[in-house]
Amino acid sequence: MLNSIPLAERMRPTTLDTYVGQEHLVGENAVLRNMIESGNLASFILWGPPGVGKTTLARIVAQDLERPFHSLSAVNSGVKDVREVIERSRANKMFQTSRPILFIDEIHRFNKAQQDALLGAVEDGTLVLIGATTENPSFEVIAPLLSRSQVYVLNPLSVSDLTILLQRALEEDEGLKTRTVQVEETEALFRYSGGDARKLFNILEIVVSTYPADAPVVINNKEVQDRLQKNMVLYDKDGDMHYDIISAFIKSIRGSDPNAALYWMARMIKAGEDPLFIARRLMILATEDIGLANPNAFLMASACFDAVHRIGMPEGRIPLAQTAIYLATSAKSNSAYAAIGKALEAVEKTGDLSVPLHLRNAPTKLMKELGYAKDYKYAHDFEKHFVDQEFLPKELAGTRFYEPADNPRETEIARFLERWGKKYNV
Repeated sequence: MLNSIPLAERMRPTTLDTYVGQEHLVGENAVLRNMIESGNLASFILWGPPGVGKTTLARIVAQDLERPFHSLSAVNSGVKDVREVIERSRANKMFQTSRPILFIDEIHRFNKAQQDALLGAVEDGTLVLIGATTENPSFEVIAPLLSRSQVYVLNPLSVSDLTILLQRALEEDEGLKTRTVQVEETEALFRYSGGDARKLFNILEIVVSTYPADAPVVINNKEVQDRLQKNMVLYDKDGDMHYDIISAFIKSIRGSDPNAALYWMARMIKAGEDPLFIARRLMILATEDIGLANPNAFLMASACFDAVHRIGMPEGRIPLAQTAIYLATSAKSNSAYAAIGKALEAVEKTGDLSVPLHLRNAPTKLMKELGYAKDYKYAHDFEKHFVDQEFLPKELAGTRFYEPADNPRETEIARFLERWGKKYNV
């Protein structure tokens, strides 16, 4: 166990046949396996929690297809690094039989300018982009880049996957197979691993390293727990505890408990969490959980994000705390969140319904002859700037997606709608 290369790196698979997990992507007839076997590689983004094989999968794709492979980390790379790879790829284009692959780890950390720098090269086929992210790419990757890439979701590794990895490490790793390791129980080992292969191997190394080199190693729930308590940090900002604590933070604010919100925020700050991650989640919460009950909440959360971005830490903790308290003590409503969910469901079920003729624009004579804009009533021409007409497709006429919640602000909204004949209970 004195090997300076971490066990997780020593056990990194190099072929699809030794890759464990993500059968929905790499199993027989699965999308990525078919892509590799056909040789028709398109840009894609791998979205999933840490330690589930995103980087490994990108490397295997490049190796199996014998493509030039460039790897950047969004943590320490910028526009200059991206452009250098693009220019190098263009310069070598005449000497290459296939497009090179640019792998960007943690692509969600790239800002808009950095992501924009990739667009041209992806569009003109200079390179194939493979991105890896632990954050929802819908929020973190710019729309033009997202539209040119497939998104594949990777899942936490199952107990059966972790069992295979454990057995393989004990039998094949040069540092472990010389040791006598007795596996009595795996529940704690797998629970602390949390579906993360890297964490599994790290824990295994920690446990084994606590035994003398000539002593047999015993792995059971008590041994694992005792040794981890002495050797592991209780907050891993790239692991499961990261997700557990942000979940507790959000739920504390949603539950209107400012004290708990401050405690969980302090845990994150103390552990070195990215303050912009916290501020970003406050912005999401302000619209999802407070919404129309207090529209100022989103403005304050947006201002908080801007303030933290401008002033950094440690002073950034103050606007973060102020905003968390404000949101926790604000009236709550998820009516907008629920309403857009219903509208999206309706679109999913009904497809592309035609825009009613009276709502269509009619800039040409032909359009007017076809009935475009006919019978449209301009609201400002009527008393109190309101006219009763249908704005939904005829198939959805009268459908109600938005239901005002029970709070002072939305009670006023309901009364407003009621005045115009839209039947809402107040």
